[in-house]
Amino acid sequence: MGATQTAASALGGVLVATLSPRGTLPAAAALYGVAAAVARWGLTRRPPRATGRPSIAATWRDNARLWSSRPRRYVFLALWVPNGLIVGCESLSVAYAPEDAGALLASAASGMLTGDLLAGRFLPGRWRRVLAVPLLLLLAAPYALFALRPPLPVLVAATALSALGYAASLLLLERLMDLTPDGLAGHALGLHTSGMLALQGVGAVLAGTAAELTSPATAMAVMAAVSVAVTLTLARGLPRGDRGRPAAPGPGTGRGTRWRVRR
Repeated sequence: MGATQTAASALGGVLVATLSPRGTLPAAAALYGVAAAVARWGLTRRPPRATGRPSIAATWRDNARLWSSRPRRYVFLALWVPNGLIVGCESLSVAYAPEDAGALLASAASGMLTGDLLAGRFLPGRWRRVLAVPLLLLLAAPYALFALRPPLPVLVAATALSALGYAASLLLLERLMDLTPDGLAGHALGLHTSGMLALQGVGAVLAGTAAELTSPATAMAVMAAVSVAVTLTLARGLPRGDRGRPAAPGPGTGRGTRWRVRR
């Protein structure tokens, strides 16, 4: 999923640079149509892993069970809210710099890919337990520079530096798996994905509204400041990540797992 998001961000930057923002919208719609056709006719049927009749009630019960644990709630919110607010900043790239938005989107994609690679493959265990919050702060802080309207090379560097912070999701997902019962691991990942996409949409709406009331530059700086504030608030309640060590069992927590998870 992370690789697909990175490739999609890079492709979006190329399309904006070559087709203009107006031309990118119908091109993106056509690509969505191709993806829908592949999903409908190109995938091989496989037997379901779960048995029994699925129901909305069962989904809500599992959601409530996952949400009942305070440490898991903090991890879910740390995965969703700071990320969504900075996606809102990225959504203003075209409004901020219509001629250079492609470079900004491409630099964000390269930063995200680099951060995922470094965190996923090379970050030692002792650092994985403490770097989630600093990476979330790194995700937001560079966007404060946009209010100063620096030259394009500075903006490109700031965007790439910020995108390194998306690697925080890898570290937080490891904590989430440690706190999730074995039978609910897949459901927890599904809930994370749904919440992440929803909050990214909310972030884009909030950023667009703020830009309408002020300016894209001011809106980016405000969204970044709110993201920093949310991260610092959530940091107090985040459980310490002990990768490779089972979480202590407790009500609504379950026995820890040792999954390696990608965003």
